Parts: sequence; structure tokens; C-alpha cells
Amino acid sequence: MNSHMRALVIGGNGFIGSHLVDALVLAGRRVRVFDRGAELYRPPLAGVDYRLGDFGDAPALAEAIEGVDVVYHLVSTTVPSTSNLDPVSDIQGNLINTVRLLQLMVQKGISRIVYLSSGGTVYGIPDVSPIPETHPLRPICSYGVIKVAIENYLFMYQSLHGLRPIVLRASNPYGERQGHAGVQGVIGTFLQKIKSGERIEIWGDGSVVRDFIYVADLAGLCVKAGASEYCGILNAGSGVGHSIREVLNVSARAAEQAIEPVYKQGRAYDVPSIVLNISKARKELDWKPEVELSQGVSKTWQWMKTL
Repeated sequence: MNSHMRALVIGGNGFIGSHLVDALVLAGRRVRVFDRGAELYRPPLAGVDYRLGDFGDAPALAEAIEGVDVVYHLVSTTVPSTSNLDPVSDIQGNLINTVRLLQLMVQKGISRIVYLSSGGTVYGIPDVSPIPETHPLRPICSYGVIKVAIENYLFMYQSLHGLRPIVLRASNPYGERQGHAGVQGVIGTFLQKIKSGERIEIWGDGSVVRDFIYVADLAGLCVKAGASEYCGILNAGSGVGHSIREVLNVSARAAEQAIEPVYKQGRAYDVPSIVLNISKARKELDWKPEVELSQGVSKTWQWMKTL
């Protein structure tokens, strides 16, 4: 794959996007970013072409995709926990705008797209663990329903227009530069509360198991995906499950503090255990996650202390 390949990262100033931009720059790619606002935690990078605009602004988007070889679609205007409150804006902000993006790509003859889907929400309550890509899709939140719909449109556009999509169903990414407003990831939220001395609340008894992937590992997979010829769906996780209680213990150890959480009533949409089977990504792209949980949480804590 030629190193002059130009990549557009939609959502490139966000948490995952900023790490993907780092990885693309490191791989010698020419990088353009399209996002609503600037990066929160650091100034713009030299040599990166930043375009600010709304994902719903078709003319701005059309201009941003001009002349690129691969589109990374990382933007989401909603998060799983609040998507059910306003499914209509989820449809407008994510589904309609993404279908418009696909139409623009067809018009401009750009075929390669890497789409960040959600391994945590598209499968619903799993029948088997770890979950393979072939598992039935039964999302129970609007966020997951929209992700599935977008995946279906991607493969429809592959059949009809020769689009070359690769869908990465990511588990729970965490790491430096993750927003910690409380809706975006339990690890960032725990560390933020430990740092500010707030009480930590856990929904249910802390036995809920999730698959956490360190953000640089996910970014590395995105780069490999975009440079590959593979089309289809790959799970993107660590392949290992950790309970919320375990995550709290790891976070407390990283911060060298003893933490006693408050347990609250469980939530209806919290599936008991979601761990992704990542053998397909290993096989197809020769990728594996490098950073295990305690190491990743320590790195995240070190970064957080600098804020």
C-alpha cells in the first residue's frame, strides 16, 4: 500500500480518532481530519489537514472527501446509554448522514471505507461467549440498532456500487484523551472520580463483564484495516473479559488508593457479559492487542495526572 495514501478521518479530533491520526501519521500516511471541533487535549498536529464542519453538512463533507483513498468513519452523535431517549435524532445524526456520506463516496469514486461499529451493542444478549462475528444481531439500544443499519447499508453499497467496506465492531475502548463526562467509558469515569476524590457508584453488583481494548491497539487495527484489501466484518476487542469490580480494583491499584464503591440498582440495558472473539482479526489482518488491562489503565492514569 503506497505511503502517499491519503486518509480522511471523520471524527479525527475525538478520542479514538486522535489516536488513529497519530498511528496514520506514524505510518507515513497523508492525513485529513473532518470533525465538528478541535481536539480537546492538545494543539493541532503539524502536517495534518484539519477541516472543521458538521457531519450533517453535505457540502463541507463533499469537500473533505475530495481526493482521498480511504475514509475512516469514527463519528457518532450519540452514546449507547442515552440513545434510547431520542432515537429520532440518532437516526438523523448517524444513519441519514452516513448514507449521505456513502452516496458522496460513490459520486466521487472513492471505494474504501473503514467503519467503527459497536461490538458491545450490536449482538444484544449473547448466546455464546466469546462472541463471533457470525452471532445474530439483536441490539437492545437505539445506538446498536443504528450501527447494524449502517453496516447493512455499507454491504448494500458494496453489492450495488462496488464500495469496499470493512466494519470493525469495537468493544470498550479506553485510554488517554477519553472524555470522562460519565457517559463515555467506565475506566475514564472511575479514574476521574478517583482523581477528584468523588464517590464511585457501580450499577448492580459489579459482576457485569466487558471486553476493554486499549485505544492505541484499536488505532493500530484501524490502520491495518484501511491498508488491507479485506472487506467484511471484524470484531475489535481484547478477547478477554473483566468484571466492573475487577476494573475498579485495577484502577484503584494504578492510582495506589483503596476505594470502597457504592452499589446501585442495576440497569435494564446492561447485558451481563460481552466478550468478543477476535480470532478473525488475528487471522485476516495479522493483528493482536498488545496492551493488557493493568498496563493500559496505568498509562491512562499517568496521563490523567498531567491534566
